[in-house]
Amino acid sequence: MVKIDALPDVPRWAVLAAHMVPLVTLPSGLWRIAQVAGLPVAEQLGRDGREAVVAISLTLMTDGLALLTLGLVRPWGEVAPRWLPLVGGRRVHTLAAVVPAMLGAAALCAIAGWFACTQAADLIGRVTQTPAQEALLVVCYSPLLAWAPLLAVTALAYYRRRATMS
Repeated sequence: MVKIDALPDVPRWAVLAAHMVPLVTLPSGLWRIAQVAGLPVAEQLGRDGREAVVAISLTLMTDGLALLTLGLVRPWGEVAPRWLPLVGGRRVHTLAAVVPAMLGAAALCAIAGWFACTQAADLIGRVTQTPAQEALLVVCYSPLLAWAPLLAVTALAYYRRRATMS
């Protein structure tokens, strides 16, 4: 069994939820990188340097935000690492972590709902050429639907744990 390093008073389910967040964002990032690299995951017409920068930037931002979820179960989510300017070594205020996490979860829900209702069918038809490319796109982007609930339950566990410590 793999040991996942977390704080001892964090429920195992919260640790697993936090570690799942980077895993659910990974397939879409790999799909974007594959597209930028010219692999046949989607139609490549109109791909220019600016679009490649946007795709890579979106991937880095998404994965960076997903990795921040680990702070809700790790020591650096309670005391800021010493190397951070101004806040290094200071205790992280509970709401300073919970409020952005819950706002992020709400934003992810809103984006997912809007996208599913208005954009998904159009994007799949515009970006893909073959049924295999459509299936790959759906398989790579569907896990993102789990990001918001995983983030929300991890943030709630963080809040419950930290509120009882005060």
